Parts: sequence; structure tokens; C-alpha cells
Amino acid sequence: MSEILLGVGGGIAAYKSCDLLRRLQDLGHEVTVVPTPASLNFVGKATWEALSGKPVHTEVWEAVDRVNHVALGDRADYIIVSPATADLIARLSAGRADDLLSNSILASDAKKLIVPAMHPKMWFNAATQSNIRKLRELGFIVMEPDSGKLTGGDSGVGRLPESSAIIDKFNNEISVEQDLNGFKVLISTGGTREAIDDVRFIGNKSSGKQGLAFARIAKARGAEVVLISANVDTSREFGISIIKVENTEQLQSALQTEFPKCDVLIMAAAVSDAKPIPATGKVKKQSYSKLDLVPTPDLLADIAKQKNSQILVGFAAEESANLLQEGKRKLAAKSLDFIYANDIASGSIFGSDTTSGLIISAREDEIEEIHQISKESLATRLLNKVSERLNSPNV
Repeated sequence: MSEILLGVGGGIAAYKSCDLLRRLQDLGHEVTVVPTPASLNFVGKATWEALSGKPVHTEVWEAVDRVNHVALGDRADYIIVSPATADLIARLSAGRADDLLSNSILASDAKKLIVPAMHPKMWFNAATQSNIRKLRELGFIVMEPDSGKLTGGDSGVGRLPESSAIIDKFNNEISVEQDLNGFKVLISTGGTREAIDDVRFIGNKSSGKQGLAFARIAKARGAEVVLISANVDTSREFGISIIKVENTEQLQSALQTEFPKCDVLIMAAAVSDAKPIPATGKVKKQSYSKLDLVPTPDLLADIAKQKNSQILVGFAAEESANLLQEGKRKLAAKSLDFIYANDIASGSIFGSDTTSGLIISAREDEIEEIHQISKESLATRLLNKVSERLNSPNV
């Protein structure tokens, strides 16, 4: 059973953390609530005490004999701040300690999850974004806010994520064992782009979300992570070595360099099957009559030939009718240990936050059916299997 310090910032979304508190308790966690003084304008102390079954303090000068500003943070296994306002984020990024919550956070070595909620103009303000980057550099895990209806009739990015999403983030990136400590995980993500001329390219719809989820969760579990990123924004990623590539040839080169040094390769990037012979300069519209394509190499199949003791995880996007058949075929053809066959029938794979499909293992033909889960949860499930194989190679 874990001890969680739940910090509550002074925003209207504070009421939603009542549900978050209950859900954390339902999972068996002990939760101590530390609201900021401003947050009591939205949810009072009596409510938090009734829900948590514990006394609630907001100021350093309350119950001084207990030295709460140190004791609370010292006792916590994990800290979740939900909602985190722009003001609270600014204070935390500066290392300030002006109330009991900020004191407790500053005095704690526990893993910390920050869940922002504010007006879109405040969220996208350069000062707030700078403070978010600083928190991430300091080791805080910061969720991205949701988009939707806000107070006062406004809508946009800044809405507090649902409790289920916060719990998902907590389970996948905060409350995890360091079972990948000492292992190097190489991950590719995004989609390659192949030049038509100097200004145009052919590509695919890959957003890179799945590969980023693998990178964050593998890092949270103690792995040394190298991310080969094909046309994906990685400005929010910290503590991860990033190699930026654009096309299949560059991705191939990066794999050739990094693969011999890794223990695990997770090939989540969507690689072009073919490429044009690029023209020099910009081809005029009236000059286009056809586009000649040549095949690109099968990077995963080629790299598998160099496999020593590495674990290989591949992906296949297929229609429902061919999911199992094609998944098994590619698993064998590419000499993989695991493959995740994405079901593209719903059209929600690329760019979506959720996924469904089949995890197929090369050992004992093990198949796990996945029904519409977050990409973070899929990454956790696959990394569980990878960890088991790494730590029990003869099983």
C-alpha cells in the first residue's frame, strides 16, 4: 500500500480531485490531501477531511509540533498535484515554499506528477511553457491538459484530464518498479518522409504517440532510452537521448549505429515501403504526369539478421480480417520476439490516444487481445513482457 500526497491547487477544477481521491483509495492507496489556501475557495477543508478520513492542513504554521512541512513530504511515496494552476506551477518551478504544499514538495524525494488546469491563454503563455519545461528538467512528470469546455463559456486546451487518465498516467509512469534498470532500450517513432523534390515528400499518418509512450515509460522504469524520432516533436521529452531523422535511409543509418549497443529494440516508427527518385529543385505542377517509386529496404527484417541477444518488438497495421494471419507471418518473417498487430478497422490508430489489436509472442504462440486501451497502457503491457524475458531469459 502506497502513501500518496494529493496536492490541490486553487482552480475551479479542484472539485474534480474529489473523484480522483476516491479512485486512488479504491486502488488501496493511503491519501493525504494538502490543499493550497486559495483552493479552499472551491473545495473546503471539511470536504477533504471527510473524504480522506485524515486531518487537512494548508499552512506551515498549523500543527507546528508535527513539523508537517517536512514530515508530509518525507512520508509520501508519491506526490500528485491536481489541479496545478499557472501560479502554483510558477512557484514550484522556482523552488519557492510559500505554503504547506510547496514546502512539502520541496522537502520530498518522492516521484511527482503535476496535472495542470487553466485557461488556454494562460497555458500557452510563454512564461507558463517555460515553467513547464523547467519542471520536467527537474524530474517532475507533467501531464498535458485536455481540450474542452471551460468556465465562462470558453473552450480549448487547459481542461483538467479525467480521473481515469490521471490514474493511467500514475500507474504507467509514476508507480512503477525499476525493472529495466541497467538495460538500454532503443525505440523508433514517427513516420518517415521520402522526398519528391526539394519541397515535397510522400509520408504517412503516424503521429509518433505510441513510440513516445514507450520512451517515457521505459525511462520511468529505469531504462537508458535512445529514441530515433522521425518527424515528431520531442521538445517535451527529457532524460532521453534523441536522434532526429527524416527519411528511411537516415533511420536505417541510426539503427545500424545504435542496435549493437541496445538490449531491446522497439520498432514503433511507420517506415515508408517505397520512395520516389527525387528531382532537383521544385518540380512545376504542369510537369507532373506520374510518380515513379522504388521499394525501400525492410529495416526491421534487415536489422534482425544482426541480432545477438536483443529482444525485438515490431508493429503491423492491418485490417481486422487479416490481423492474426499477417501478425504471425510478420513475426516469423522478421524474426521478432513480439509483434503488436494494430487493428486499423476503426480508423483511430494514427494520431489517436487509444489502440486495439493483438500482442503476439514468438514463444508458445502466445496471443493477447487488446480492446481499446490507451497507448500508454499498451506500452506498459508490452514492456511487462519484455521485462519478464530480460529478467528470466530461460522462461
